[in-house]
Amino acid sequence: MKWPNTPKLRFKRANIERALIGCSAMLVLLLSVQSRDVDLEPYEEPLEEIPQAQVAVSAGSADMQQTVVYYEDGDGYLVPVQRDVIRQDGIAKATLEMMVQNARNDMDAARLGLSPVVPEGTTFDLDIADGHARVDLGREALSAASKQQEENMRTAIVWALTEFDTVRDVNFLVDGRQRDTLTHGTNISGSYTRVGLNQEEPTAEVFAGASEVQMYFPAQDGRLLVPVSRTVYSDDDVATAVFEFLRGPKEDSGLETPLDGDVQLLGVSVKDGIVTINFTQEFTKIAEQSDGGVQAMRALMMTCTRYPGIRKVKILVDGKPYQLPVDAAPTFANVASEVESWYPEVMAIE
Repeated sequence: MKWPNTPKLRFKRANIERALIGCSAMLVLLLSVQSRDVDLEPYEEPLEEIPQAQVAVSAGSADMQQTVVYYEDGDGYLVPVQRDVIRQDGIAKATLEMMVQNARNDMDAARLGLSPVVPEGTTFDLDIADGHARVDLGREALSAASKQQEENMRTAIVWALTEFDTVRDVNFLVDGRQRDTLTHGTNISGSYTRVGLNQEEPTAEVFAGASEVQMYFPAQDGRLLVPVSRTVYSDDDVATAVFEFLRGPKEDSGLETPLDGDVQLLGVSVKDGIVTINFTQEFTKIAEQSDGGVQAMRALMMTCTRYPGIRKVKILVDGKPYQLPVDAAPTFANVASEVESWYPEVMAIE
């Protein structure tokens, strides 16, 4: 039977079709909701709809930059750590602020087995011009617990700022005023450059002609490399540094001796940016260390490559090439992301 095609009937039929379409849509929605309740599948908002400020920036992103923060370990040594931070103006001041004791910085340092060195609440007013940095510390800096903390704070600030090419030396103010000393007698009256990082006590009186050699030694737990400065009566060059490295740290230092005491140094030469070090056969005992000698070799490489122009370390044993436990020289002594991976129990704390 054919339906009459009058305007009135066409209007009713259109209404019925719209109603059927609406019912179908409601049925699909109900089935979708029911399916979601059964499957318990979470709803994922499309990434492009999330505000950009809420999206974390990865460490490898172009929006990140590297800076060096100086922390303190349990033995009182200052330890440099390279960190990735969000690219920003005023990175030098931001670096100093990362060294102040507070809940966030304490946790960041604890992930590395370290602690911040600047008293809680300390602020910084920083001015850099023509290679000179003037740091005005807030008066909270006067609340350091001891002279050692004061000295570490002063040294950490100087070394952190002189990591930047724009800074050669550092002067201090406290609360807008010049002071000769801090609360426990630490001198801040001069202009400071990067000398004396974790300086060993000289075994004898220091005379004219002495030099300062910096080496790296593994901490007792093997996770960090600690820089140590030693007074010597010879030139501050890579050959002297290797000889002093072979002697190891002082017995009461709390640091690890990287090489076996029987190892002898047969020679050191430098050519085309490569330092070649010739050890006796006892050097091969390095492979018996718990990590296969990796940290010992990294410490030796960092000791050598800190000298300008040296980019590679080559080891000989009795004049023959020795296969190193690491393939390339480290770019920095302690990189935060690498050290954190050695502290899973701390990383688990939120």
